[in-house]
Amino acid sequence: MAGNELSNLALAIDIEGEQGFRLQLDCELPDTGITAIYGPSGSGKSTLLDCVAGLRRPQPGSRIHFRDESWQAGGQYLPPWERRVGYVFQDGRLFPHLDVRGNLAYALKRAGQAGPSLDTVVELLDLRELLPRATQALSAGQKQRVAIARALLSAPQLLLLDEPLANLDHAAIGELIPCLRRLASELALPMLYVSHDIEEVSQLADHLLLLEHGRATAQGPLLELCSRLDTRLSHEEQAAAIVLATVRQHDPDFGLTELDLEGYTLFVNQLPDSAGRQRRVRIPARDISVCRERPGQSSILNILPVKIAEIEESGAARIMLRLSLGSQHLLARITRKSATELGLSVGDAVFAQIKSAALLMEMAESS
Repeated sequence: MAGNELSNLALAIDIEGEQGFRLQLDCELPDTGITAIYGPSGSGKSTLLDCVAGLRRPQPGSRIHFRDESWQAGGQYLPPWERRVGYVFQDGRLFPHLDVRGNLAYALKRAGQAGPSLDTVVELLDLRELLPRATQALSAGQKQRVAIARALLSAPQLLLLDEPLANLDHAAIGELIPCLRRLASELALPMLYVSHDIEEVSQLADHLLLLEHGRATAQGPLLELCSRLDTRLSHEEQAAAIVLATVRQHDPDFGLTELDLEGYTLFVNQLPDSAGRQRRVRIPARDISVCRERPGQSSILNILPVKIAEIEESGAARIMLRLSLGSQHLLARITRKSATELGLSVGDAVFAQIKSAALLMEMAESS
């Protein structure tokens, strides 16, 4: 890893925690979009955010560079208030003696840099009606929206979010996820997003850093990592591939929308989107079966021709298949007995029967 000439977020961190835990990283992350830091509890996710924010000081010799700024290198250590980092925690941590407007005004007063205006942030997070309210009168979801707004009004160049959806119900999560995508896009603000929920990450992240026992086990674009067999993602029960498809047309008679996936048709529940809009689709490995010949009659609508790219045993009774579909990949978890009886091998052309496909967050329009 190089020094000040790096334009991304470059990290070489060594820090000891409690009970013998140690975080050791040497990596470079994008300085655009949303980078999710994913891993089990105790893997070092929050410790990493604290080091980036300057709240915890790594061992001498550690280095942290963001774009053309050195935050830690050699004997140099930039204090937290000079890093222009916004930090959002699980519990919001709003000032209870101030109403919503007061919490936001406090951030504006202390910003010290030109950032997004109050009106812009209020509109992006739909806070207009909440401004006169006491923070104690807010729901958990509303508190988090205010906490994010307060962080944005401090004019950060990097936003850190430590499991901000962990204490929210399904409805509040559904409101906040589109807000975060909109903020990243419209404000061009890079984010580091900590989570241990891969379905949540799948809806938000552009890039993924996998942590385990204080070490980085893999990193890369989300769509690529989710369909690989050499990461812990493919070994989890909720393993799923994320693919990009484009709205082709609608079938209102049956309440379906036809998506174009690598030139093939994928049916999903009807969408409000116009033709040509690109969507991210999550397809669980447990919901794909394979067959040698295309079924003549089946209740399953989505049957796609694929090629077996990789085979990996995922347990005593099951195996995982990585299936090529054009330039993208699917995952299928089937029994080892089924694979043996079908005589499956790498390179075989088969058909993937997709039992369910969950649409995720909305992407930008395709060109």
